[in-house]
Amino acid sequence: MKTQVRYIGLIIVSIMLLFGLTACHKKDEAALGKIKVITTLLPLYDFARNVGGEHVVVSLLVPPGVEPHHFEPKPGDMAKINSADLFIYTGKNMEPWVEVLLRSTYNTNLVVVDASKGITLLESTEKGEESHDSHEKGREGHGGPDPHVWLDFGNAAKMVDNITDGLITRDPAHKDYYMANAQKYKAALADLDQRFKMGLDTCRVRTFVHGGHFAFNYLAKRYGLAYVSAYQGSPNAEPTPRRIMALKKLMKEKGITAVYYEELITPRMAEVLASETGAELLPLHGAHNISRDDMEKGITFMALMDKNLQNLRKGLGCK
Repeated sequence: MKTQVRYIGLIIVSIMLLFGLTACHKKDEAALGKIKVITTLLPLYDFARNVGGEHVVVSLLVPPGVEPHHFEPKPGDMAKINSADLFIYTGKNMEPWVEVLLRSTYNTNLVVVDASKGITLLESTEKGEESHDSHEKGREGHGGPDPHVWLDFGNAAKMVDNITDGLITRDPAHKDYYMANAQKYKAALADLDQRFKMGLDTCRVRTFVHGGHFAFNYLAKRYGLAYVSAYQGSPNAEPTPRRIMALKKLMKEKGITAVYYEELITPRMAEVLASETGAELLPLHGAHNISRDDMEKGITFMALMDKNLQNLRKGLGCK
């Protein structure tokens, strides 16, 4: 009996020590002066972690598993931003709610980074296509600027530069460290870009059909591919029957045998196209966000893009 009591007592003491060490770790982290960074989307989260390294604590404002186009900030999100040192977003065309959110902040020391600064935006409507919803003209996917800039890896490198500048502004003491990390990550992006160029250079089919919203404009243009989206814009704008018929006709004419679907959204439209044409369903990740499970596994932007390359090569019949 006494042995059991001692054992239980040891367990309790061990748990108390564990909690104590955890609390001490959090205090030590703060004492070390780490920069608290809040990012909106997954690419920014990954870029900031790679550049900031041991000197930053990075968190994602849009929770894992949440589709960013449907995200609506809550009061708690405002509190997170007010307690941050650095806030990074893609740009006003991707996160239009950010400007309103920032007007309400009282954190006068907050450094804000528009990661798309200096990047020339493409139009988000397919060439030669008219919007099916004229009342939405000017919004994403309906003739307005395309905000998915990170899917051109040259743009991704510019985003890394913008993030690096923000970190240096907030923490100039570690400038050399941030610059070195940025150069290393941009070299990895350049290598990824080269793999895409070589991997997509010998494809039998040069057009890919996406059953999701219009997100891969930049990627297609960089690698000389034609890209067609079922939605042409917001996932909420349902494709018309005329649009579906046009896609089926295009797939037959071009010999397209695969339909791609996007992350975090039920692939209903992709399934319809695949079912009616006999095409294979393949994922194509826009990297807006990832599931909670993938976040826990530590899935990175680079890993997602490598998987995209594999699936593009498979669906386009590349040698």
